[in-house]
Amino acid sequence: MGMMENSAIFMAPLLLRNTVTSLLVHAEKSILVLAEKYKVLEIFRHLVIASFLFFLRLFPSFSQSLKADDDYTFNSTQSSGYFVGYGGVGDSGIGRALSQLLWSVNDIPVSSSKYGIVRSLAERLIEENNKEDIEALREMNRTVLSAAFSRTLCLVEAAMVELGQGRVGHYGAGFGPVCYQLNRLLRAVGVGSGRVGVSRSGNSAEKLAAELLWLAEELAGCGFEEEAVERWASASNLAALSLSAEPRLQGSLVKVSAFLFKQMKDMDSKETEEGSRQTKMKMLTSWLPLLCRGSNGTDMPVLSLSERAELEKILEDTVDMLQHEEQEQVLSLWLHHFTYCPSSDWPNLHASYARWCTTSRKLFLPPLKM
Repeated sequence: MGMMENSAIFMAPLLLRNTVTSLLVHAEKSILVLAEKYKVLEIFRHLVIASFLFFLRLFPSFSQSLKADDDYTFNSTQSSGYFVGYGGVGDSGIGRALSQLLWSVNDIPVSSSKYGIVRSLAERLIEENNKEDIEALREMNRTVLSAAFSRTLCLVEAAMVELGQGRVGHYGAGFGPVCYQLNRLLRAVGVGSGRVGVSRSGNSAEKLAAELLWLAEELAGCGFEEEAVERWASASNLAALSLSAEPRLQGSLVKVSAFLFKQMKDMDSKETEEGSRQTKMKMLTSWLPLLCRGSNGTDMPVLSLSERAELEKILEDTVDMLQHEEQEQVLSLWLHHFTYCPSSDWPNLHASYARWCTTSRKLFLPPLKM
């Protein structure tokens, strides 16, 4: 009886954390769509993120206060349902295990010997779930990995704001005040160190950015690359912050962008034409400026020559798939940031720009008479 009571006490904080995380992820997705049209909702979105981070800061002490004793031995129990809790998977032992491993990867310093162990365990669990010909296990991977990717996105953005990397320059109007509001909120609730991975050193944000790439690769390996692409395409605030980030952090974010642009080119068969075009448009307008500004690196280029050539071709093909007015918007944005950074000559979309000019010129020609 005592063991059952201890089990319930131990699981209560984990289930609470997973439930709140799941609600945050779904709410943030809904708000993000509306915030693109209504700027006032952008402030509310950051309030949601700040509340989430405040919850994370409180959670460790809350969890410790509920723990029965130090020599407690975890005893997993059978569950009647498979998808409840963290994105719908928290009520299964395997789902809770994967959620906890991915959560811990964010929390453990990369310098710790435990970091590699926990990350390897997560990779092994994901791979074993994926190998099984069971749709429920594949859905579990998708849901948990997608939630982890969303959470890490929030943590990276909050870390950059906390570091004071909020100057946007010419990127977009109205973003600076939003960052300022979030920065004040983060400082007010004391989010700046500890389990949420937000610190005043650049290492934390860079570590989280590297984990974003890792999570994107895991999602793609399971066949769910669209989950990461959609979230990355919508992360316009993070993209704006990245323009004034430290070069090493910019390099990490460039790697994520390059990987997801490559994944996006294979998504056409999985989406409607309209949905695919909108995703491409958001990806380009959000992350093309960073590719122009942050691809040089500190000691060596972030991407190799072959990677640059491949991605440049993908960008050209993506622009060519857009409507004429959308091409003008993207190419105007590219030209601004391409010329703004004289130290970089990549990505060079001059061919797409020339084609757009040719098409625009033809609009002045009189229609052919039949």
